[in-house]
Amino acid sequence: MSDDFFEDEEDDAVGSIEDILLKFTSFENGNKDDLLHEFEWELLIDYYDEAQDLSKAIEMSKIALEYYPFSSELLIKRADLLIANGNYNFALDFLNKVEVYNPNDINLYVLKMDAFLGLKNTDAASKSFDQAIQLFNGEELVDFLFEAIDVYDDYEDFERVFDCLVLLLERVPLDESALYKMCYWTDFTGRYEESISLHQKIIDEYPYCELAWFNLATAYQGIKLYEKAIDCYQYVTAINDKFDFAYRNMADALIRIRKYKEGIEALEKVLELSKPEDVVLEAIGHCYHKLLEFKKARLYYRKAAYMQPEDSKLVYKIALTYIDEDNWAAALKPLEKSVNMYPSAEYKLALGECLLQLERLDDALVYFSEVVQSKPKQGSAWESFLKGLYLANNFEEMEIAAKEAFDITGGKSIFYFYLAIALFGQNKMKEGYVQLENGMAENPKHFKKIFELTPGLLQNRNIVDILARYKKAKR
Repeated sequence: MSDDFFEDEEDDAVGSIEDILLKFTSFENGNKDDLLHEFEWELLIDYYDEAQDLSKAIEMSKIALEYYPFSSELLIKRADLLIANGNYNFALDFLNKVEVYNPNDINLYVLKMDAFLGLKNTDAASKSFDQAIQLFNGEELVDFLFEAIDVYDDYEDFERVFDCLVLLLERVPLDESALYKMCYWTDFTGRYEESISLHQKIIDEYPYCELAWFNLATAYQGIKLYEKAIDCYQYVTAINDKFDFAYRNMADALIRIRKYKEGIEALEKVLELSKPEDVVLEAIGHCYHKLLEFKKARLYYRKAAYMQPEDSKLVYKIALTYIDEDNWAAALKPLEKSVNMYPSAEYKLALGECLLQLERLDDALVYFSEVVQSKPKQGSAWESFLKGLYLANNFEEMEIAAKEAFDITGGKSIFYFYLAIALFGQNKMKEGYVQLENGMAENPKHFKKIFELTPGLLQNRNIVDILARYKKAKR
């Protein structure tokens, strides 16, 4: 007679959870004939546990053990619930009983680890782990290691998570779940070299394991060996040309070594294999931007912005393509939009520069002023503000701002030069010469910035003499 007959008979005997609840109520009311079977208690405990009524589940486990005190299943369930409730020592008392009745239960060692870690007794947890490693083999060991991974993850012992995955993949090197987890945890823990060694061994034995190649590639990518990573991704796509994440990561590696055309090809493959994503479209736009193909860059930035209309960065990148073409008039609208969406210092500086180029000096100064107030230690913001004041012939305010910038930024030498031309603009020539001397003494290369702003300086013989003197000193 088949053993399945008895299993079917037991399944038929199990009513719905509603029937079990009614039976328990009847038993509570004194009808001793309605005592629940062991498996019915298990279902009842699970019912309250899944309903997130932990106290009721613990109560049911206590009552159940009064009638089935030697049931390792019920002892395990009670210990599990007590651990969830933070009663670690109490849980260990029940687990010690399980160790007597059923020492080969995987859950025994998993829960002991859980309880000991809850008590911060890592040595005892490690001892339980080592006992299980010695006791189990085959599928049981694999199951235990997966459970141990979850326990260590819960207690944020991420190094042990990685260690468990190594043990797993040494035993079941083609397990997809373990390989996927290893990809994540390698990156999380930064243990790239160990991952490389492990996956090379797997590939030596199983050269067509695409996930092993993928993990090897991501590990190389993690230590910035991008060429090696790209080679591995190419093996992945040779084995499985539908592996979209391989193309995605390959594109990232290609972009990092400035192979933008090849990066575009990989990203276009991603678009073929999966639904369009704003990050992929943005990355293609970035590649075209780097290749100075601004029209194509704008096309993909706009596609990305259409999918992510609240992302101010994409609107800003559209503006940057116009700026790189010196098309300031076209850049104005997306710059204004990006500032309205997210008024960052970077966006305001760019908008101020755009307005400056369009000779809207007063409007430009408003934005530059806002940035220096919000980011007073940002030297580039002060430079933009000072340049705007100079072009507006507001030399008195420029003098005050240059002194303030010098003090706030810790005495950056560039501001000697801006102070000098502010003084020259007010015909305070002697004071200006002193500040120019100060600047040349500290960093003569900065003179180039103010020369671009006011090339007429070289018509002044005193200034030419100062420059010549420091040029000779440099020699």
